[in-house]
Amino acid sequence: MLIIPAIDLKDGKCVQLQQGLMDKSTIFSEHPSEMARKWIDQGAKRLHLVDLNGAFSGKPVNDTAIKSIVSEVGNEIPIQLGGGIRNLDTVESFLNSGVDSVIIGTAAVTNPGFLHEACFSFPGQIIVGLDAKDGDVAINGWGKMTGHNVIELAQKFEDYGVESIIYTDIGRDGMLTGVNVDATVKLCESLKIPVVASGGVSNLDDIKALCEVSNIGIRGVITGTAIYKGTLNFKEANELAERLTG
Repeated sequence: MLIIPAIDLKDGKCVQLQQGLMDKSTIFSEHPSEMARKWIDQGAKRLHLVDLNGAFSGKPVNDTAIKSIVSEVGNEIPIQLGGGIRNLDTVESFLNSGVDSVIIGTAAVTNPGFLHEACFSFPGQIIVGLDAKDGDVAINGWGKMTGHNVIELAQKFEDYGVESIIYTDIGRDGMLTGVNVDATVKLCESLKIPVVASGGVSNLDDIKALCEVSNIGIRGVITGTAIYKGTLNFKEANELAERLTG
């Protein structure tokens, strides 16, 4: 099971938000490429990038920071990127720039035709990010609840050909309150494609809990706040996951 460090970008800097609120952000680095190097040196096998400004504006904003990270990482490990991806030109641009997979979130829900086209045009490189609270999917930077059931949407998108699903429990994200293992397992059991857990990771107990059920289709877990605030040692978490799941 992969432990995937998150690099959330706001105004060109590496930050973490609390409950998805842009005005409640903590800056952890002025140089995101240096942060990418730090996680690689500690054993990361994949990086998760989010253009937070893009997620709120509906178009890419942190291009310069993203390019600096891609340049730093090169071909060492895969990079997945989300935030503000709303059309095929943007998808193609990022994939051509060295990003391995793009994450479509809001647009997957509001414009499923676009998602379908993206999966057809770029097979194996489209991930859907589903953010939910109590099973209800949220969009627009968590600002709007849709009334869509997360499992039903995930199954629909699986049929489109998405490579995997990133499931974020927005009630826990950035709060260090623990991963919603039960909801993640329930989603995995309803799908054939892999699921990546996100939201609420606090310590090694969360990593162990996910590792214990990873064989049902949990590819990995994304962690941000915990590794930046130090409640989770990334290197230790990575070594634990390798030991428990290979």
